Amino acid sequence: MQPRFDWALEPLADMSPAEFHDWQALLEERSGMVVSERRRSFLQTNLSARMREVGAPDYASYYRQVTSGPRGAVEWSTLMDRLTVQETRFFRHPASFELLEGYLRHRLEQGPLERPLALWSVGCASGEETYSLAMTAAEVLAGSESQNCFGVTGTDISLSALAKSRAAVYGARRLEQVEPAMRDRYFLSSPDDRFQVLPALAARVCFARLNVLELANSPVSDMDVIFCQNLLIYFRRWRRREILNRLAECLAPGGLLVIGVGEVVGWQHPELLPVANDQVLAFTRKSL
Repeated sequence: MQPRFDWALEPLADMSPAEFHDWQALLEERSGMVVSERRRSFLQTNLSARMREVGAPDYASYYRQVTSGPRGAVEWSTLMDRLTVQETRFFRHPASFELLEGYLRHRLEQGPLERPLALWSVGCASGEETYSLAMTAAEVLAGSESQNCFGVTGTDISLSALAKSRAAVYGARRLEQVEPAMRDRYFLSSPDDRFQVLPALAARVCFARLNVLELANSPVSDMDVIFCQNLLIYFRRWRRREILNRLAECLAPGGLLVIGVGEVVGWQHPELLPVANDQVLAFTRKSL
């Protein structure tokens, strides 16, 4: 007699309003993520899948599991991997990288760099934006006295996303916006139509886990470039401004902050000047 696995396809019972509220509050408190009513099914589907894997019979017991002790912390990390959207690609917003290229060329025109450029991808997901920053810097600095005088940091809350970033292997679809010549310079191709970031470029990139709600405790500072795109949309408006204020403090004098278009409206900072660009929302920090 064949075993039956029908149970795996049966949805769990709907969340009660109280349970949904508890999960909403927990996610926002710990990660800042806002789960609206229209994303209720997304939350329920992902919770249900994980609950089956760990044998949790209902939402309340699983809630207790992820909020109890060291094992709960490990399970919470696993759950966050399920709830974090990680679909991205190289040079996702071309106008932002055109702006970055112009900014870096302007820095180089001012003379040899006094110290290595520090670039940061906030909410780096599986690393495509981080390596895009590295490729842009490598292209601008190539052949100059400051060649290879840069480093790029990618941070994300998801451990599985960071593991993919460090592996630095991507399918062809993720590279659709990478020019062929640049692809040949910075990737090694394999027979299965996948591409490995060139080790020499990957050596200039590092990744670390960071919850943006904990920026105040982060050691990151004096960054020349900060990209924070497609991340703030998950937060409430007041928290977006709070995160941006922290990022502004992490910028070096003259540094560049690039934000996703439409992710924040009316935000200002006394130390930042808006960049005149119709396609990109960006600011530079006032020089000393």
